[in-house]
Amino acid sequence: MPTVLMPIPSAGFDPTEVAVPWKILRAHGHEVVLATPDGKPGQADARMLTGEGLAVLAPILRANADAVQAYGEMERSQELQHPISYDAMAARSFDALLLPGGHAPEMKEYLESSQVQAKVVEMAEQGKPMGAICHGVLVAARSRTAAGTSVLFGKRTTALTKPQELSAWWLTRAWLGDYYRTYPETTVEDEVRKAEPREFDRGPWSVARDSPTNLAAGFTVRDGSYLSARWPGDAHRFATEFAALIASSS
Repeated sequence: MPTVLMPIPSAGFDPTEVAVPWKILRAHGHEVVLATPDGKPGQADARMLTGEGLAVLAPILRANADAVQAYGEMERSQELQHPISYDAMAARSFDALLLPGGHAPEMKEYLESSQVQAKVVEMAEQGKPMGAICHGVLVAARSRTAAGTSVLFGKRTTALTKPQELSAWWLTRAWLGDYYRTYPETTVEDEVRKAEPREFDRGPWSVARDSPTNLAAGFTVRDGSYLSARWPGDAHRFATEFAALIASSS
């Protein structure tokens, strides 16, 4: 049974981008190991579950019913109740790596973790399957090899796009401030582009989310053993394709 490592922060991660892949990967027979900074259970961004404060935009921006159900199942799971620590993560071997996202301020302990980045480099150099969605692509972009280049150097990728990030920010900034700008000085797309990927593909513009019965609504980009996606609306397609990528690599 292939074992997939999924590092997350202590709090603030996007419930769709963690729980949907967790559920789909397990359904495909893969073991998922969650890792948090201190080995204690992580907590999702509550606003993404309830829609509180999102006003009329809640139906578009919050997790849909399918993702909320998946998160409820994951909350009660052994994986989330008993994650490993980042320290333990470094000492173990895994078959694949999945880097989820989220935009809440608490995400920074994961997005900026040198331990997580070191694991990304290790697994990328071993050619193991790596998936990254939304802000998770930032972790890959920031992971530098001994030569000083990003693991995304020369690769084709996507991530949360600049229009997506700025649209959510502009539409909510009057009452949520910089909630949708984890790094107000730059966008996810701008930073990922600085890692010098071969191509950054924004994909088609859409506010519709994919689902178990409509994977075509999602968008992914694959480059060899690396798979990327943009936002929670791509999560079902992303996780399904990543599960297949792991199976074909095993």
